[in-house]
Amino acid sequence: MPYSILFWRSFTHWIGGIGIIVLVVIILPSLRISGYQLFSLESSLKEKIHPKTQSVAFRIMFIYLGLTLAEIILLWMGDMTLFDSVCHSFGTIATGGFSTKNNGLQFYSSYSQYVVMIFMFLAGTSMLIYYYIAKFNFKKVMQNEELWFYIAVAVVSGAIATIILLHTSNRSFEEAFREGYFQIISILTCTGFASADYLFWPSAGLLLIFMMMFAGGSTGSTSGGIKMARHLIVIKNIRSVFKRLNHPNAIASVKLNGKVVSESTNITIVSFVILYLFLFIVGTAIVTVTGVDPVTSASSVATCMAGIGPGLGNVGPMSNFASMPEISKIVLSFLMIIGRLEIITVLALFSRSFWKL
Repeated sequence: MPYSILFWRSFTHWIGGIGIIVLVVIILPSLRISGYQLFSLESSLKEKIHPKTQSVAFRIMFIYLGLTLAEIILLWMGDMTLFDSVCHSFGTIATGGFSTKNNGLQFYSSYSQYVVMIFMFLAGTSMLIYYYIAKFNFKKVMQNEELWFYIAVAVVSGAIATIILLHTSNRSFEEAFREGYFQIISILTCTGFASADYLFWPSAGLLLIFMMMFAGGSTGSTSGGIKMARHLIVIKNIRSVFKRLNHPNAIASVKLNGKVVSESTNITIVSFVILYLFLFIVGTAIVTVTGVDPVTSASSVATCMAGIGPGLGNVGPMSNFASMPEISKIVLSFLMIIGRLEIITVLALFSRSFWKL
């Protein structure tokens, strides 16, 4: 493809990344939509976001620009041209995953792969964390449970992938470490870059990749998926259920970052996760009926809902969706839209109460 097209598609998802950040961090919490009223639990956020929305938006935009510029410089210092550095930085910070090469990051050196890996992880971190760092409010950073949960999931999953590759191949530790962590972070943050064809991984590795498609990065980042905060709330709810079983008279409230999550917010988040999984099952069934094999169907639905890109089977990291039936492409396109714009937000448009004056 000509440079103009390659740049344009990279630039569009970079712009979309800014749009998602503004939507998630500023607009949705104000409207108390979906699970993003979690941000309103932060009293400091109430004081700073709502009265000074414009100034906060500009600060977050500068952080976004700063991360992009930093990655461009670091990639340019390696084996990438300036053009490739810009396009890959756009794809990383926006967690879009478009590359200028057909074989993605496989084309570039291990240095470039490490740089992209690090910035994918940073892009999957909530922009509010960078906002607090810029304000020297390190207490808020340390108290953010979602951040530590996100780090733990990435570290543990990457370590498992590394161990699997070490014990099932003749890769060196560095190769297994780089390949394992790169693919895990790419799928976890919903970026979709690939430094290797993970379809050649053993079954345990493919299962791990598939599970990561449902993870998602931090709330308030450009990543898609269910998001870490929602997973954390669901885990806390499960723990609360077991606590009540052992102590029926105990008051087991769900807390996040030291703040009690309201019953309405809790129900909304649990409902979102259930609805997400329900749509995944329905979407997989529809795509399978069109003649696609179950593995390709399930992974294509999961990757489209999370906005990742590559899946398993015929839609692996070195393949594409060209061979999918037309009906499947329509279904997957719809799932990409509702997955990116938050399921409950989109489905609310089709409710009678939304249009009722």
